[in-house]
Amino acid sequence: MPAIYPNNFEQKIGFDRIRQMLSANCLSEIGREKVEAIAFLTRYDDILHQTGLVNEFLIILRTSDQFPTNHFYDMRQALRKIKIEGTYLEVVELFNLRRSLETVRAIVNFFKGDNGERFPLLKALSGDVILFDEVLKQIDQLLNKQGAIKDNASPELQHIRSQLFSLQGSISKKMQTILRHLMTEGIVDEDTTVAIRDGRPVIPVVAANKKKLNGIVHDESATGKTAFIEPAEIVELNNRLRELENAEKREIIRILIQFSDALRPSADDLLISYDFMGEIDFVRSKALFARQFECIKPDIRNEPRFEWYHARHPLLMQALKRENREVVPLTIRFDDDQRILLISGPNAGGKSVCLKTVGLIQYMLQCGLLVPVVEGSKTGIFKSIFIDIGDEQSIDNDLSTYSSHLMNMKFFVQHCNRHSLVLIDEFGTGTEPMLGGAIAEAVLNKLNQLGTYGVITTHYTNLKHFGSSQQGIVNGAMLYDAHHMRPLFQLLIGEPGSSFAFEIARKIGLPEGILQEATEKLGKEHIDYDKSLREIVRDKQYWENKRQRIRKVEKNLDTLSDEYQTELQMTRKQRKEIVEAAKKEARQIIDDANRLVEKTIREIRENQAEKEITRSIRKKLVEQKEVISRIDPEKEEIILKRMEQLRQKELNRGKKKQQPPLKTGVPVQAQVIFAPGDQIRFKANGAIGEIIDIDKSKIVVALGNLITATTPDKIEPIGSNEAKRAEQVKRMQPKADSLQRTNDLLNKKLNFSTEIDVRGIRAEEALSIIQSFIDDAIMVRSKNLRILHGKGYGILKEVIRNYLKSEPLVKSFGDEHIQFGGSGITLVELDV
Repeated sequence: MPAIYPNNFEQKIGFDRIRQMLSANCLSEIGREKVEAIAFLTRYDDILHQTGLVNEFLIILRTSDQFPTNHFYDMRQALRKIKIEGTYLEVVELFNLRRSLETVRAIVNFFKGDNGERFPLLKALSGDVILFDEVLKQIDQLLNKQGAIKDNASPELQHIRSQLFSLQGSISKKMQTILRHLMTEGIVDEDTTVAIRDGRPVIPVVAANKKKLNGIVHDESATGKTAFIEPAEIVELNNRLRELENAEKREIIRILIQFSDALRPSADDLLISYDFMGEIDFVRSKALFARQFECIKPDIRNEPRFEWYHARHPLLMQALKRENREVVPLTIRFDDDQRILLISGPNAGGKSVCLKTVGLIQYMLQCGLLVPVVEGSKTGIFKSIFIDIGDEQSIDNDLSTYSSHLMNMKFFVQHCNRHSLVLIDEFGTGTEPMLGGAIAEAVLNKLNQLGTYGVITTHYTNLKHFGSSQQGIVNGAMLYDAHHMRPLFQLLIGEPGSSFAFEIARKIGLPEGILQEATEKLGKEHIDYDKSLREIVRDKQYWENKRQRIRKVEKNLDTLSDEYQTELQMTRKQRKEIVEAAKKEARQIIDDANRLVEKTIREIRENQAEKEITRSIRKKLVEQKEVISRIDPEKEEIILKRMEQLRQKELNRGKKKQQPPLKTGVPVQAQVIFAPGDQIRFKANGAIGEIIDIDKSKIVVALGNLITATTPDKIEPIGSNEAKRAEQVKRMQPKADSLQRTNDLLNKKLNFSTEIDVRGIRAEEALSIIQSFIDDAIMVRSKNLRILHGKGYGILKEVIRNYLKSEPLVKSFGDEHIQFGGSGITLVELDV
């Protein structure tokens, strides 16, 4: 059974133009021959292998510019030629042999090391290739870098060329001497130069003076006014030069024969190397095609079914791109319950394009090419693909249009099975509609019984009814904008489509009376059925759009809810962290001030309070105070008090004794007795402190890390419980700067967007932006992120995902749902 029908199948679906593009991508004739030899594959392993090779090379094209692509010369004919004894490679063939073998060696070396692990299928191709290092070494001994035979290729050649160079120099000097003499005699003009005729140097002489120069006339000008004469003095020298040149040629041929004789046993192995080079060229051409049309390797199954997302016809993509338009992608699924898709809709609405897209993409895949669908697509394998499209009428075979269709239907029902894919355009047309529709329905029923898969386009109402009632057949409609009267080129699976015949006729201006008469002849029932089809499609499209909008809103609400919950938890946690940080900062400032004050007092004491030194020290202290005040002006007064307190404490250090309880100067009935360790409160500001020392009429009080001196009339005793409560209230009051930092962080959270768009940005810049984006997300504890990078060639996506792999707080990442951007968007989940 033939796998492809009819013979011009490739022309019908457009694969012949795909071949032309692949051939144009090739670097060698070997690669182009392999493109011409592309054949439909049916073995699962072969398809996996071929698409795997192309997919690996596509990665090379996207990630490396180091792959060798120079000097892909086809040397097979030259190698086959030298298999005959006595033949030899020409110098230019030898030069091309060297350069192409160097290319083969560079390709094999490319797949060593890490590249061999990354591209195992391509590395396996080079497994049996011999590098012929010895052959390259021998060629290097014969040729220079420019591809000419070296002087020292043999001792004899070196001797001959040495004589040649010497003789050429002598002839040149002799000719210049003769030319100067002729100029002196006036026989030739002053600007006359030596010319070459038949490989011999001659002097151009005016015809009137040619008898004044003894020699051989080799040529004359077209007008006969100039004769080209070889002087008699150098004729013998030129003859000798010619003999040496012939000897040089003979020696070069001898060298080439000698080399070819040595190369002859290796000719077959060399042919294997060139077949490898051609295979690499062939795979590269398919990878270039895949990169141009954004093709991928889908999930390939060993069964006759497929599920394609955003499939695109490559030839249509190319045509629309020239017009700055985009192709409308096709999403389609075939399985056991949905094997035959019956597409209906208006003319020029895209039915035939949909059919050709299915046929071309499946054929491309089974020819070892990657296909223009998106990630997540699945595809199977068919043993045969048959097509009936276009006008096949033939005068030679006495076939009408309908007869040719019937011949195709006969072939289909005879050869189709559950592993076949049939493509039928305008099913049943070409004859009387009632009869053609009945035959078409019977053929469709037979194909369905055989378990065949297929895409069929039609306008016939009876086929739409039949498809709605049969298991395995599903109707599909090409959508049409009835309001603007234009096709949308979108496929809606599940409902039949209207042909919009009356609407299109009304749009182009057909008289309303004719349309009314046609309605009466057709019958209201049929008109109502077609109208119902349009309303069903319209309503389904409306509710589908509504569902998509609701789904998007719900997703946004879920995202906002998660963000608010995360922000609330983060705010509680960071409030505690900010308060602790503020306390630590305040303690550090006070400790630094304490050390400065103690150092100042120590210097005053050591210098016995001399006025000048004291004044100098105080000046330094004031300067330091200004520095501290710039850091936190609110602490200036506290620091100055602390300095004074420590100075007084240091002056009285030696006088301290155990003091009896101090009596205040108030009346006896109101007298309060203070002692070290009592908790007190300042009457003026309510500050709470502890008495640590009593010195005459002064009471030394510790206020946290500060120490101050006061008098009994300015303080009052309090209980220990009241002191503890006051301390708790004090700890709960955050610093002003801490509150400011909290507010700044909250503002950052409120303004942070969980989505970033880096499409059209270079990889290095985009990576820097993504790093800052991830850092900000971690700071504000945003867990779920979206990165829009587009699809393109996948380079930007790969760079971003490599960075995400290295970020420890990235919990997971992957593609967005196919309906919301697919592989053009990366979803990121952070572990925060």
